[in-house]
Amino acid sequence: QVQLVESGGALVQAGGSLRLSCAASGSIFSVMAWYRQAPDQQRELVADITSGGDTDYADSVKGRFTISRNNAKNTVYLQMNSLKPEDTAVYYCNAKDIFRIGYWGQGTQVTVSS
Repeated sequence: QVQLVESGGALVQAGGSLRLSCAASGSIFSVMAWYRQAPDQQRELVADITSGGDTDYADSVKGRFTISRNNAKNTVYLQMNSLKPEDTAVYYCNAKDIFRIGYWGQGTQVTVSS
C-alpha cells in the first residue's frame, strides 16, 4: 500500500519559517511534489523534485522555498522561509511512481499570521 504521511504544518508569524516533511512508502517515486490549496482557491503546484534532484518552483515561492528529498528514506521536504500570509493553505504531498501514477497525502495546514 502506498502511503504518504505529511507533517510540519503549523501556525507561524509572517517572516517565519517552517519545514514540511512527507514520508512516502510502498513504492519507488520518480517525482515528488508539494501542492497547496488556499481557502476558496484551486490547488496549485508549489514545487517538485525528481529522483535525480531536478527542481521546479512556482514563481510565487522562488527564492523563499526549497524542496529536497532523501531518496533512501523516500521523504520529501519543503523548507519554507520568509513566509507570507498568502502562503496560508493546506499543503499536500504528491508522489508519482515509476508508472507515473500519482498519490496524495492528506495535507497539512500552514497558517501564516500577519
